Amino acid sequence: MFLKPLASACALLLLAGCGALPSSGPSVSEVRSAAYDDDASNYLLVDIDLRALDQLATLRPTGMYDSFGDQGPAGGAAPDVRIGVGDAVAVSIWEVGGAGLFAGPAASLRGTAADVGAGDVGSSTATIPSQIVSADGDITVPFAGRVHVAGLTPAQAEAAIRGRLEGKAMEPQVLVTVLSSISGSVSVMGEVTGGARIPLSVRGDRLLDVIATAGGIKTAVHETTIQLTRDNRTASAPLQALLDDPRENVYARPGDVITVSRETRTFTVLGAAGQNAELPFTSAVMTLAQAMGRSGGLLDGRSDAQGVFVFRFEQPQIARGLDPRSPLAESGQMVPVVYRLDLKDPRGYFYAQRFALRSGDVIYISNAPFSELQKVFNLFGSLTSPILTGAGAYNAVKD
Repeated sequence: MFLKPLASACALLLLAGCGALPSSGPSVSEVRSAAYDDDASNYLLVDIDLRALDQLATLRPTGMYDSFGDQGPAGGAAPDVRIGVGDAVAVSIWEVGGAGLFAGPAASLRGTAADVGAGDVGSSTATIPSQIVSADGDITVPFAGRVHVAGLTPAQAEAAIRGRLEGKAMEPQVLVTVLSSISGSVSVMGEVTGGARIPLSVRGDRLLDVIATAGGIKTAVHETTIQLTRDNRTASAPLQALLDDPRENVYARPGDVITVSRETRTFTVLGAAGQNAELPFTSAVMTLAQAMGRSGGLLDGRSDAQGVFVFRFEQPQIARGLDPRSPLAESGQMVPVVYRLDLKDPRGYFYAQRFALRSGDVIYISNAPFSELQKVFNLFGSLTSPILTGAGAYNAVKD
């Protein structure tokens, strides 16, 4: 006789507690509704389709080229290598005739009439021992005095010394050789075979050239990140980006610091997946399809195939390209973006093969609505089962 009141009470308690049922995360509808709350945009919700994939293919995070450009003269040529303080230089001087300022038995080179066409004119040469460019940027040249060479190319330094010797030496010719360039070098450190200070060549060296000169990397390509520090700016990019896009392989400049580091890139899988875990990248480029496969795929009894989400922070220019109307891109800060994949649509499997993951991405697979309803039925059964058992026993005793 008290079965109906008890059942009604259980039903009321069940309905009141439905919102408090345990869940692995928000549903598809909750993700959609939370994107706009109180007339404010909390995050950008983007469906993974052809348009979004095409936009992401043309947009990319800021890299070396965006931060530093090619940093060479017009046309992308190699930057000039200039003499600097601390460099070791040698100076050789030639003059016409054997009786000039730099004439000497050991250094005299005699010409012949066949060599010059007429007469016995000869020439003399002298090589000044290697010297270090002083703190004020000068070197000493006999009969020319102190010559300022810091900031000059070898050819400009030759012209400066030749100008000082004109009127003193007989038609002087000057050759300046940089034996050791401290100021024209870059520092390479980290996960390289031989970290060192690498002098730049006159033809110009790009980042990969410098790293190769240091012996190459010691880590796998997909785990390697290159960081470039120049003046007061620092930028980094995966090594694979430098290999894929030649523009990212910018010219190194004197004074640069190149750091090669090993960075284990990971992504996290949560929700109704076969495995909830933080998993490492196994290749330089990893797609959403590969990531779902590595995590065990979607759970048949729980997952909502229309609710596969990727949570990521994007740079403002990427968010602006995905949704030019979104006010989030105008803040100048990293924009939270939620990408949604619909695997009920067969095309979604092709989209998943084109969607490239980034380190730090969070993949969330929501529960299906039926899964939540099943929880309600299970809870209702757990509440009513003792009542029904007791009622049965009561009726048996009464009979």
